Amino acid sequence: MKVYIIGAGPGDPELITLKGARLIETCPIVLYTGSLVPERVIARANPEAKVLDSAKMTLDEIMEVLKSAQEKGQDVARVHTGDPSIFGSTAEQMRRMDALGIPYEIVPGVSSFTAAAAALKKELTLPEVSQTVIITRAEGRTPMPEKEKLETLARSGATLVFFLSATLLKKVTEELIPFYGEDCPTAIVQKASWPEQKIITGTLSDIAQKAKEEKINATAIVFVGKVLDCEDFADSRLYSPDFSHKYRKRKKNSESLPFAETNGAKE
Repeated sequence: MKVYIIGAGPGDPELITLKGARLIETCPIVLYTGSLVPERVIARANPEAKVLDSAKMTLDEIMEVLKSAQEKGQDVARVHTGDPSIFGSTAEQMRRMDALGIPYEIVPGVSSFTAAAAALKKELTLPEVSQTVIITRAEGRTPMPEKEKLETLARSGATLVFFLSATLLKKVTEELIPFYGEDCPTAIVQKASWPEQKIITGTLSDIAQKAKEEKINATAIVFVGKVLDCEDFADSRLYSPDFSHKYRKRKKNSESLPFAETNGAKE
């Protein structure tokens, strides 16, 4: 018996991994977060499987399902949205399973923030513009650690990605403007990869109002950073003709250009 904590991806049923899909199809018990995982992802479950929605369950009730499955020797597909490692509420379940001796395995998935970046058709790390991505959330009912206050993170100037912050945009933008400026490009992707996906772009000065007008208050990823509208960035050295690395030699007589440094390449 094993519990498989499966990252179901951002919503598009084709963005789940082959392994995740196979486990949903074959496990006799499928326990999924119905508030976020689309039913079309769960539709691949075996007709004879016991399919349960954990949206209205408490942690104790979830654990009762897992303990019962252990007693019966039944595998469980524990299906979460996106990737289980990011704002997945999986650590508390794993802690309980460790204490109870319930074996489990994590099956990674496509995160909603990478699906949202794909929808925007943006690379979040541009040479000489931003080489750091900070994934965080605005402080609401869940307090932030003191050293992770938004003011502290903003001092980096890195590309910022916000989960669970759509209802706190006014507060977020007000705190970021002193560091990023009113004209800093900002984007929101709601329900990335879903049929009803919605994209809103703007700046720190107007994105909160635009989101309010579009009634975006949940299931949205917010991006802040220069990479969102930057075209004047250096090419990486990876494909530069004057640069050698493990898989390719420098081409002779090539002109030397000011290319940015790329990880994994050696001169």
